[in-house]
Amino acid sequence: MTAPLSHYFIYTGHNSYLTGNQLSSDCSDVPIIKALKRGVRVVELDIWPNSTKNDVHVLHGRTLTTPVELMKCLKSIKEHAFSASPYPVVITLEDHLTPHLQAKVAKMLAETFGDMLFVPQCECLQEFPSPEELKYKIIISTKPPKEYLKAESKDGTRSNSVKARDSDDDEWGKEPQDLTADQEDETKSDSDISDENEAYDNERPLEAADYKRLIAIHAGKPKGGLKDVLKVEPDKVRRLSLSEQTLEKAAESHGTDLVRFTQKNILRIYPKGTRFTSSNYKPLVGWMHGTQMVAFNMQGYGRAMWLMHGMFRSNGGCGYVKKPDLQMNVGPDGQVFNPKETLPVKKTLKVKVYMGDGWHLDFKQTHFDLYSPPDFYCKVGIAGVPADQIMKKTKPKEDNWTPVWEQEFTFPLTVPELALLRIEVHEYDMSEKDDFAGQTCLPVSELKPGIRAVPLSDRKGEMLNSVRLLMRFDFV
Repeated sequence: MTAPLSHYFIYTGHNSYLTGNQLSSDCSDVPIIKALKRGVRVVELDIWPNSTKNDVHVLHGRTLTTPVELMKCLKSIKEHAFSASPYPVVITLEDHLTPHLQAKVAKMLAETFGDMLFVPQCECLQEFPSPEELKYKIIISTKPPKEYLKAESKDGTRSNSVKARDSDDDEWGKEPQDLTADQEDETKSDSDISDENEAYDNERPLEAADYKRLIAIHAGKPKGGLKDVLKVEPDKVRRLSLSEQTLEKAAESHGTDLVRFTQKNILRIYPKGTRFTSSNYKPLVGWMHGTQMVAFNMQGYGRAMWLMHGMFRSNGGCGYVKKPDLQMNVGPDGQVFNPKETLPVKKTLKVKVYMGDGWHLDFKQTHFDLYSPPDFYCKVGIAGVPADQIMKKTKPKEDNWTPVWEQEFTFPLTVPELALLRIEVHEYDMSEKDDFAGQTCLPVSELKPGIRAVPLSDRKGEMLNSVRLLMRFDFV
């Protein structure tokens, strides 16, 4: 944990204060507390003036979400920040405030966190400190006040049209590789705030000086195309925010530029604005390109979220996972890891599924089928780089609460460091869609060879009390 922050994948939330959907749910500190207890290390707060312009509220702007006071959120962060992990918590602020209110926020932050607040010695860091150096620290990340300029790129405009809604196509969601970012989302990030702030800065630039001093990780999006945006500056580091669609476009044409940028700087990816139901996107596109902050709607669920839970089981669940060396290495001619390149097989994982048990203790006798015992089958597969992705399944075992499958699967892996083992159990139904019976996702890098009892979770990621699979893992 002694490398710079940019060398780690960091467990990151998006709109961390929302209790439900993105348009009309309540804002609260409760989902923030829940996320921190799960090990999330990056909390996002959208801060706006209240109706009388004398205090600061947290809410999803220009929607029907009900606000919560900023101070309440800050106090809850202070109380719960390190309940699951001692490593630093980053608060990313999407700031819509006047300089007067920015000064008020600076005072709130200083008074609430005191010595817990990491305040850099210089205005711009040349390299990020390590998680070890920042233990028990709170880090503020946003755009410095003078830089709130209206975004000139097309993704800075806001759309009022309701585009294709992102709902899970069934109880457990689409396959991660089927999740698409087909529309250009037109939401604002902390890189795309209106020019109101520019006018405020010209009015009273000194009022926000204390606020600017507390910003440890500077966010900002330089003007120009993707090549300019991803330029690595020798004398400073920064955080860049891109939408999930922009990332997918960049991955097509600037994959190695993304990897090179994320070796030193921090990249944050956020969900497109049409994910009204708080669904999520493919996290592996970001991770493959070295993205540290793949921001997720933590109140959502489905297969994409299961991958997120799986990734951050690594490293003791502390919220920081070291990026593989192959993403950090630079060749003699400056070459870096190319996610599009298919590499040779590095190791092969063998998975044997013996049997499952515990459903009769956790579910009613009629939960899966009114008239007979369930017909369970198990799906086992890999989420990772495209060459490694695959899903296989056992045959259904009819009318049995304790199914015995005794089937083995082999998975050749080209980048095992980024591979996640996906396990799902479903109940086969001839006349309707199959019922969901449990899931888990495990980082391949942390699998130990041998026979294991693997606990399964529900579709929200909460562990089932009794359900276990008996499995064997081997590497060849």
